[in-house]
Amino acid sequence: MKKYILTLLISGLTVSSLFAQEEKEPDAPVSNPFESGILIDAQTTVIPDAKTLEFVIQHKFGSVENGSSDLFGIYGSSNIRVALNYVPVKNFQLGAGITKRKMMTDLNAKWTIFKQTERSTVPVSVALYGAIGIDGRSFDQFDGLGFKVESKAVTTMPESFEFNDRLSYYSQLIVGRKVCNAFSLQVGASFTHYNTVDWDNDHDIIGLHANARLKFSPQGSLIVTYDHPLKVKDISEQYTWDHWAEPSLAVGVEFFTFTHAFQMFVGTADGILPMELMMNNHNPIKGKSFAIGFTITRLWMF
Repeated sequence: MKKYILTLLISGLTVSSLFAQEEKEPDAPVSNPFESGILIDAQTTVIPDAKTLEFVIQHKFGSVENGSSDLFGIYGSSNIRVALNYVPVKNFQLGAGITKRKMMTDLNAKWTIFKQTERSTVPVSVALYGAIGIDGRSFDQFDGLGFKVESKAVTTMPESFEFNDRLSYYSQLIVGRKVCNAFSLQVGASFTHYNTVDWDNDHDIIGLHANARLKFSPQGSLIVTYDHPLKVKDISEQYTWDHWAEPSLAVGVEFFTFTHAFQMFVGTADGILPMELMMNNHNPIKGKSFAIGFTITRLWMF
């Protein structure tokens, strides 16, 4: 009988100790809601570990609408961006890149404010992303500023063109959740501003975004991104929506390792930078002007 009571006491103390230990353990962040900080053209809430350098290549071929005459856009006009991102401290990233179209240089930063945890003490991940674009074309390559006279567009070149006129800005709030081990979803809202636009463009635009990843193997996923510019009359300078940017959709596959991510996709937008996607995409989703593209990321830890 004494042995039985002693066994019960020891078992009870062991279980109590295990529960106490479990309660003391912090609710750790979920692992890999996305495999990279970039999903096609979109930003995710993911930031690599501190002291990590990330090399990024984003490439889009020309439109497939000409068919085999230009090998479905591979021989057509392409767009490419090369960038470096660095994480100086935990959950904060700085980056810079160059893009072929408009010879754009971009400076960007991302901060993951909250990370979703395993026991959903924090149910979602929240990140802020901001970027500044600098149009690097020579002055005579600009389409020019303009105004409207008696329903006709009149293009004029300004008497002076300052560095500030080349700038564009993009800011985004991103909220994401790893729903299960195989599926992650995130949504976002953005604000874009261009200092210089043509007569039929607005300076400002608000957008909504949705991105998702569905794993089909330990190292492979289906991925999708969607961006939707909103028609907000209160911030519009136009009387009609004749020149409004189109929503963009991209669908692809992703393969990844610990240090690499390779994404191949088909998308409707020919721009790469987020401000270009929101302000200057005029390819309708129902049209034939979609293009093949790929994104590659490589990490180095220091």
